[in-house]
Amino acid sequence: MRVLGMISGTSHDGIDVAVVEFRLEGSVLEGLVGHTASTPYPAELRARLAAALPPAPTTLAEVCELDTLIGQSFAEAAARAVELGGPVDLVVSHGQTVFHWVEGGHARGTLQIGQPAWIAERTGVPVLSDVRVRDITAGGHGAPLVSVLDGLLLAGHEGGAAALNLGGIANMTVVRGRDLVAYDIGPANALVDAVVSSRGLHPRGFDEDGAVAASGRVDERLLGVLLDEPYYRLAPPKSTGKELFHLAYVEEALARAGTRPGDADLVATLTELTVRTVARDVAAAGVSALVVSGGGCHNPVVMKGLREALPGVDVGPSDAYGAPSDDKEAIAFALIGWCTAHGLPGTVPSGTGARAPRVLGTLTPGAGPLVLPAPLTASPESLVLRRVG
Repeated sequence: MRVLGMISGTSHDGIDVAVVEFRLEGSVLEGLVGHTASTPYPAELRARLAAALPPAPTTLAEVCELDTLIGQSFAEAAARAVELGGPVDLVVSHGQTVFHWVEGGHARGTLQIGQPAWIAERTGVPVLSDVRVRDITAGGHGAPLVSVLDGLLLAGHEGGAAALNLGGIANMTVVRGRDLVAYDIGPANALVDAVVSSRGLHPRGFDEDGAVAASGRVDERLLGVLLDEPYYRLAPPKSTGKELFHLAYVEEALARAGTRPGDADLVATLTELTVRTVARDVAAAGVSALVVSGGGCHNPVVMKGLREALPGVDVGPSDAYGAPSDDKEAIAFALIGWCTAHGLPGTVPSGTGARAPRVLGTLTPGAGPLVLPAPLTASPESLVLRRVG
């Protein structure tokens, strides 16, 4: 079965796609990763999206328009992926998260927009969407859903391994054999991106190659205030997002610290916040390997900081496991689509905090009748990914 996975993450910079052909051999699922790509949002659309995200006020009219415009952008990216990567049997669209409602340590709801009917109409292929909320209805956080891929990919790693995704938010999955725990650690790129964008430090809105951070010095007083965030003391499972970690959060921290570092020092401090919070949790997990993916793995300041803080841990990109670091989340959602199509759960309860596993998503039919494969009675025990083409 060939599945196209699609996602725009918490950095809301564009749409990542991955075409994966899945073949089940006994208890081992093989994923042949074909066409992958990243399509930036049009500048005007990204600006409108950023302006509508919390804590900014918005209107239902703006949400409706963004739902359509993002859906159309996903549809174009899907059509291009099919054109270049070949026909697919199913498209899985994560869409764009615009709000993740967490209250009292529990996820109450989540909203991803990007109307999937535009994708189905444009490609003629059935679309699985709205993949997080079913886990929330079962008491989970609906995140990090990539933990289902991590559990299968790292199950055989001796000494235990952790998979770290550095997007807007840093999330981690710790795997020891069949035991798994996963949660959101805190901000990865979210706060740095907010500062870089608001102060015009880079035209693309992020600290490319960590250049700004590398030119600054850490403000230890501000860092101490940032590290005192109550979220970090919560026990997993837990999830967070830009509802908490946004530009106003930085300004409030600056006010509490009573310091006004220059731009480079501020970015260096926020980058060090990511290093400290991640390294602390990885060290506590006691794993021998840290497998890193997401945009943050291209930041040499972050990666150098993690390697220095974790001298006994093998820190490297997920590419070595067949999952290109920029495409891993899109591959994960393709996997979730394969699971749903075969009647299998796409969650691991210990990864999200749910009462039990759940089959995920809502299906939008394509051009013809909706026909699903014969259901399977057992989930695969491991996953092997190989890049082809």
